[in-house]
Amino acid sequence: MINILIDMPVYQPLLNSLKEIAGVNVAVINDPQEKVRVLPIEQLQNCDVLFCTFPPENHQEMKNLKMLQISSAGYTQLMGHQLPERGVKACNALGVFDVPIAEWNIGMMINLARDMRGIIRNQESRIWDRSARFQREIRGSVVGIWGYGGIGRETARLAKALDMKVHVMTRGGVSERKNIYCVPGTGDAAGILPDRVFLMDEKEAFLSGLDFLIMALPHTGDTAGLIGEPELKMLPAHAFILNPARGPLIQEQALLKALNENWIAGAALDTHYYYPMPQEHPLWQMSNVIMSPHISGSSASSRFLERVWDIFVQNVANLVTGKPLVNELNPSNLN
Repeated sequence: MINILIDMPVYQPLLNSLKEIAGVNVAVINDPQEKVRVLPIEQLQNCDVLFCTFPPENHQEMKNLKMLQISSAGYTQLMGHQLPERGVKACNALGVFDVPIAEWNIGMMINLARDMRGIIRNQESRIWDRSARFQREIRGSVVGIWGYGGIGRETARLAKALDMKVHVMTRGGVSERKNIYCVPGTGDAAGILPDRVFLMDEKEAFLSGLDFLIMALPHTGDTAGLIGEPELKMLPAHAFILNPARGPLIQEQALLKALNENWIAGAALDTHYYYPMPQEHPLWQMSNVIMSPHISGSSASSRFLERVWDIFVQNVANLVTGKPLVNELNPSNLN
């Protein structure tokens, strides 16, 4: 019998599915919380599988723990807990936000191309302006996706459906993706959708041919400040940049200069340099910038809970049957 402890809000249809898996015993904490805290030892001591956002402070009491599933893509909360040494397999929630963030990308490209901010300003000022700049199409445009994980792949699928050309830049090219969560019918697991793939030493060729640049890679020591003045000047003056990934991927002062001096046409930003952005920050007032408060994908998304539970139920079934887990983290990343 595998004893499962759940410290998460319940998604009832998949809790029912979980209970139908042969050989499992399920216990649900009545007051799930997204914080580190001490849980009663009697709930932990026989736990084989834990589903949570943060492991409990007294996680060492789980002597039988075999698998730990968290509800976030980031996993710093698992580091330093000696999980690999304890023989614990850990899995994250990578992929649950691919769909909403990709849809944000498509929506922002359309809004930028048609200057929706200008249309709304005209509406508020009762100005009747049918200029051609409000009627641009994105069909046939070239979208460049820097990074090609789940968000990049779902963005590529949607962009291709709109007859856009998709260029991708990565460190090592594009390959098949296995055992990573993907909402059925979405993404590009086989890695076959890009029209062109560029490597890092082809950066100028990649950037110079774009109508839209989408940042779709994680914030690490290697990617912080990846886009600076040289990269922004490589983009065509008509190009737009979208950043649903992490604000510091783009150097702040370089971006402000590029927007003020019209090196690029505009930007859509969902991730930022400060949380919240200070009211006096110049990005608030720029007519060629759309800002959203990091909501392209979050735990408040309508399908978040369903998808996190989907990963977990798949992983319990895989654990029972000896199949590879979905989103299993490399032990070397947990130290």
